[in-house]
Amino acid sequence: MSEELMVPPATQAVPASGAALTFAQFRKLAEVPPEIEWFANIDSRQTRRAYQNDLRGFMAFAGIVRPEDFRIVTRSHVLAWRKSLEEQQLGGATIRRKLAALSSLFEYLCESNAVTHNPVKGVKRPPVESWQGKTPALGDVQARALLEAPNAKTLKGKRDRAILSALLYHGIRREELAKLKVKDYNQMRRGVPHLRIKGKGGKMRFIPTHPGTLTLIEEYLQAAGHGPHPDAPLFRPVKNNVHGHTMTPLTPDSIYFEVVLKYLRKLGIFGENMGPHVMRATAATNALDNGADIAKVQEWLGHANIATTRIYDHRKTRPEDSPTFKVMY
Repeated sequence: MSEELMVPPATQAVPASGAALTFAQFRKLAEVPPEIEWFANIDSRQTRRAYQNDLRGFMAFAGIVRPEDFRIVTRSHVLAWRKSLEEQQLGGATIRRKLAALSSLFEYLCESNAVTHNPVKGVKRPPVESWQGKTPALGDVQARALLEAPNAKTLKGKRDRAILSALLYHGIRREELAKLKVKDYNQMRRGVPHLRIKGKGGKMRFIPTHPGTLTLIEEYLQAAGHGPHPDAPLFRPVKNNVHGHTMTPLTPDSIYFEVVLKYLRKLGIFGENMGPHVMRATAATNALDNGADIAKVQEWLGHANIATTRIYDHRKTRPEDSPTFKVMY
């Protein structure tokens, strides 16, 4: 979607803190199209980026150049777009997400009385290819090897061991890991240290910190030296040649590419769809394998819907349970 359409002009009309709106500012805010209000109301940066890309594609297809043009969209436009996406041989899950983004916008427009109905409703979505996620879970032996892969004698190795442990024992997203501050890893609740996680949509949850992870984080902080600074980023670059200091947090991409993927490749662990969620899928699968209640795992992962949690449930694909290993000649 074009920046002109998606950057709320309201942000330019907001007065300084404590000041009242002028008449001109009031009028400018009152005239913000609901299409832009909807986008500005999405908390998650990742969701905004995904929806922006999806809606940009629909706008290009339908020839939409102004926010108001969404109000003349009909179901025929949506059906034609779906057919175009299918002809591009996009996966069913991708098409479902794009239709969901468009539907979310129209639901908001209906609530705002900007349109009379949602033209995406009734448009058949591609079937779910599988309730099982495409991201594979690591086996127990692979997970243990990954935890031991970084060099425990170096600062980078201590940091990477703590990162891998935090991911594998807590099922948190890499974005959530990147947001952690020093004060977040040892939040005491009922006498037990917890990780304070800021999840999607700004939702806060507390996860008991695994004792092994707690030890690794404390060893890393002692070596790195920023333990006494509670508001400092917990996981930081060992060297930062861009800013000249290491007070900035690791980015989600650097956590995946420079830590997770690096050690997976070092161990010779390759495979299709070995993406950023491999650690999360591994943690969830292992917890379920060992008797964790799926409703508790849903809460642990921060999922709004238990159907999303089931995607991470790989219990039915345990190789050791296959009839292959029951055949005897």
